Amino acid sequence: MTRLIIWRHGNTDWNAANRVQGQTDVPLNDLGREQARTAAPLLAGLRPDAIVASDLCRAVDTAAALAALTGLPVRTDARLRERHFGEWQGLALTEAAERFPEEYARWRAGDPDPGAGIESLHDLGKRLGAAFQDAADLAVGGTVVVTTHGGGARQGVGHLLGWDHAVLRSVGSLSNCHWTELRHDDARGWHLRAHNVGLITQPALTEAV
Repeated sequence: MTRLIIWRHGNTDWNAANRVQGQTDVPLNDLGREQARTAAPLLAGLRPDAIVASDLCRAVDTAAALAALTGLPVRTDARLRERHFGEWQGLALTEAAERFPEEYARWRAGDPDPGAGIESLHDLGKRLGAAFQDAADLAVGGTVVVTTHGGGARQGVGHLLGWDHAVLRSVGSLSNCHWTELRHDDARGWHLRAHNVGLITQPALTEAV
């Protein structure tokens, strides 16, 4: 059995301000670094065999807190980056709603390809799902921790599980520094064991930020 832990990065100032990060390289803030330090011992207790992270610094620095406890290197994979939010990147969500009202309405309604240069959910899920599978293949029969982003995590999980994006809309977003656990065996394939696990209680922020 292979266990895949999909861990969202810690908090950033843009998270706190509801500003669209997408693939902008925004660092962790003090809260985010503390969240990573708090969560790392729990994940270290799962005895991971490998750690893989998005190459954006908020994910790499979150993963580094676990690497410091386990001695494992952090491998980076650009495919684990967040959804690309096109013309919205850098805008507050309120600004995106004002400047792109039609696209914003479609995004809020769950349109998988809302426009404004935003990456489609199909492409996002395919990209993240492939990266998750390659990460899991690093330690077949073991445990791999993948540090990534909220929106990307959900779509990548859905891709591995074979869930349609409409089903995924009923699944809550990961809070900062919380994780999803998937397991794989030859009989059942990939299956969900836990979602939004973590010590830090906080409202889940929108996946766009």
